[in-house]
Amino acid sequence: MSTTAQSQQLPGQPPLKRVLGSKLLLFFVVGDIVGTGVYALTGQVAGRVGGALWLPFLLAFVVAFMTAFSYLELVGKYPRAAGAALYTHKAFNIRILTFLVAFAVMCSGITSASSAAVAFGDTYLAEFITSPMPLMAILFIAALALINYRASANRSPPTSCSPASRSPAC
Repeated sequence: MSTTAQSQQLPGQPPLKRVLGSKLLLFFVVGDIVGTGVYALTGQVAGRVGGALWLPFLLAFVVAFMTAFSYLELVGKYPRAAGAALYTHKAFNIRILTFLVAFAVMCSGITSASSAAVAFGDTYLAEFITSPMPLMAILFIAALALINYRASANRSPPTSCSPASRSPAC
């Protein structure tokens, strides 16, 4: 951890350990890129939009760019782990809205993982072996879970912080 990150650490917050090495980071990034279905869906998108294939990618880039800079601004203002749920809570202070945002983020992660599993089991792996797609999708999710577990095995124990918590560590 750099001295800048250490000096900005909030009092009462446990320090973060660097446990994600370059090999695991590479697997994580490649899995995320492939898992989004970009390669699995590009042909289908091209079949529908024809020569304007660049337009959906440009639109996705603009949305991702604005999202990234919004998060960059918010992370500087609220340097805590919680993402969209924390920012929603700080902006509106409505618990049900905070819950709905957190639930939507969780659902998007599940949807992304299931899309990646189906693409892997039905599209990519089918080029090499014939096997039932549901089995390959489940094995793909299990492999990703093991990679994520190994990457997070040495992290600091979680603190129990909720939006209603008044602890100085939260």
